[in-house]
Amino acid sequence: MKQIVRLVLVAGFFIPQLLTAQLGGQRAFEFLNLPNSARQAALGGVNLTSGWNDPGMLASNPALLNSDWHNQLVIDRLGYFADIAQTSVSYARNIEKAGLWAASLTYLNYGTIESYNENGFLNGDFNASEFVFGLSHSMAFGPFQAGSTLKIAASDLGSYKASALLFDFGGTFKHPEKDLTVGLAVKNLGVLLSDYTEDNQSELPLDVQLGVTYKPEFMPFRFSLTARNLNRSDVVFFDPKGNTLVGATEKEPGFSEEVFRRLVFGTELLLSDNFQLRFGYNHLLRKELKQEATSGGAGFSFGLMFKVKRFEFSYARALYHSAGGSNTIQLTTNLSGIVKKKN
Repeated sequence: MKQIVRLVLVAGFFIPQLLTAQLGGQRAFEFLNLPNSARQAALGGVNLTSGWNDPGMLASNPALLNSDWHNQLVIDRLGYFADIAQTSVSYARNIEKAGLWAASLTYLNYGTIESYNENGFLNGDFNASEFVFGLSHSMAFGPFQAGSTLKIAASDLGSYKASALLFDFGGTFKHPEKDLTVGLAVKNLGVLLSDYTEDNQSELPLDVQLGVTYKPEFMPFRFSLTARNLNRSDVVFFDPKGNTLVGATEKEPGFSEEVFRRLVFGTELLLSDNFQLRFGYNHLLRKELKQEATSGGAGFSFGLMFKVKRFEFSYARALYHSAGGSNTIQLTTNLSGIVKKKN
């Protein structure tokens, strides 16, 4: 059963020539849209303005890269369906005379999948995986900060292979007095270096995002609102012939749904500097993945963070379907002082 689910996920999301009806199956390298940190996963899967003290948010917005991330190492593990797993590692450093830099590597492993020919006979097994390496840099201009990431991505899906050169650009405004951050990010802008087949014309998952995070002065809550897919005119897929229920009167989603499906909501409960709770809601995920009879909590997510000395641990649970969801664990540590210099 796990083999079947894994194969469906690979084909449905990452080989665009196999699917053309759903919006999510028209672009290659869709794995770049998976959360790369426990904070991001807990806050609805999309966030670019929360996490000034969290170097795990590097992939969300390179403009968040700041001097507080110096010498910090982040290891993140996303457990997906059918034993599919994503591992991310990032390291940031403030280099004298060169500024703020960070390097990151994300590896998504689909595992081993059985291959069959057109007659249903077993051809053997093949491995499927994708990865992206990024190099980030940021600069501050008073309350404004700008950052960029150069990324090299590769996809190896059995006999189908592709590679791409991509860029992320981000900017933030951090209020000098209030706990308020506004951000803008352009993600996955680039070119294909090679495609899955000679005749294929894969599209890259370009996304323009705008977000805001605000913490009221006398409240232990931090609120985030993020708008994504701002570069796309239509994010709602509706098939009037797809509803086969007798007497069903499903209507095409209107303007409000077109707007609301672009928004992701996040809330953080700041109980102390060493312990936080996080919650998120993604309306697009809920509408696309919930079933007719039950939603299974699709679109909702939650998580927590706690610190023990120099180590910070984070966990997130994102609900996609009544069949389950994903789990993300993250470890962050400052390498300064771990190895003591000998006299």
